[in-house]
Amino acid sequence: MGTIIVKNVVKRKPGRLYYVDGKGNVCEAIMARGGKRKKSAKKKKKR
Repeated sequence: MGTIIVKNVVKRKPGRLYYVDGKGNVCEAIMARGGKRKKSAKKKKKR
């Protein structure tokens, strides 16, 4: 693991992944899963 130098510099968004690249820049990527939860689908009534 790395060392935390400064906290709360980047405002984080849900469903995003943040990392430091080889040049030392903070990068943002969309996660393949995660983030907001989906609403459950309504069930159909049986007749």
